[in-house]
Amino acid sequence: MIRMPYVASRVFNTPVAVHPGKAAAILAGIGGRIVGGTVEIDGSEPLNHVAFAQGRPILEGIGLRPQMGRLGDPLGQNVDPSHLLTRFGTVAVITIEGTLVHKGKWIGTDSGETSYEGLWAQIGAAHRDPAVEAVVFEVDSCGGEVSGAFDVADAIHELSAAKPTIAILTDHAYSAGYLLASAARSIVMPVSGGCGSIGVITLHVDYAAALEEAGIKVTVLAAGKHKADGNPFEALPEDVATKVRGQLEALRKEFAGAVGRYRGARFSAADALATEARDFDASDDPVGAGLVDAIARPSEAFAAFVAEFQT
Repeated sequence: MIRMPYVASRVFNTPVAVHPGKAAAILAGIGGRIVGGTVEIDGSEPLNHVAFAQGRPILEGIGLRPQMGRLGDPLGQNVDPSHLLTRFGTVAVITIEGTLVHKGKWIGTDSGETSYEGLWAQIGAAHRDPAVEAVVFEVDSCGGEVSGAFDVADAIHELSAAKPTIAILTDHAYSAGYLLASAARSIVMPVSGGCGSIGVITLHVDYAAALEEAGIKVTVLAAGKHKADGNPFEALPEDVATKVRGQLEALRKEFAGAVGRYRGARFSAADALATEARDFDASDDPVGAGLVDAIARPSEAFAAFVAEFQT
């Protein structure tokens, strides 16, 4: 039985741009609490990753303040601008860490998640502030929800057209995390980091066997042939699965197209599609492949970037 319907709605039957190992880790951690039993993803081992678990090489001890909003930039309009951005001289630093969530409102990095709304507000503030000459995006994320991701990535791309930007990974930028990083002018990855996973995944859970064992029979009554498509109380029909796979492939192509626009000749949409959602570590030569621009220590990359804008 579904014990946590709100959480279940964010985990199952929702397209997410997240590393499959992270999805497996989420299910390993809370899947049993949601469905009342063991839940696994075939072929994927849980990825043991906690954003900035070793501390933040760039912003040690500094977290984002609570954030909220969406259309009309209510966070940017209603929160003291000095609370939106961390500044090092004329360089602003925006952290993208943990799971990325749509309409997260006040969710911030202290909860292990980053809301797209919070990022939107910070990007807007950095864009508008004439005292901000450049922006560093510190990224350590295995991805998150598709909804909201493309808007924020485009906002980063627009900011990058107006001011110098750099994405410094400390440690990972997978899936939606990589989408956002790719919109910066350049990307630096540490030797211990990873990037890529340019794809989309969704999970369907079938409770039928568990309910039968519990002596519970659910009758799905629906008006309209496809009204109950993908419901969790029946096996997923192959035609519905085929439709979902088609939707996911369309999102993957949109993902690759966005990355291709941001990276240009360095890493085209065709290059992104050719990875088949593979993730890359330093041994895979992501610089040569075009996913990142350099392998370097994050603290050194940050210091060199900030030094360019010191008077």
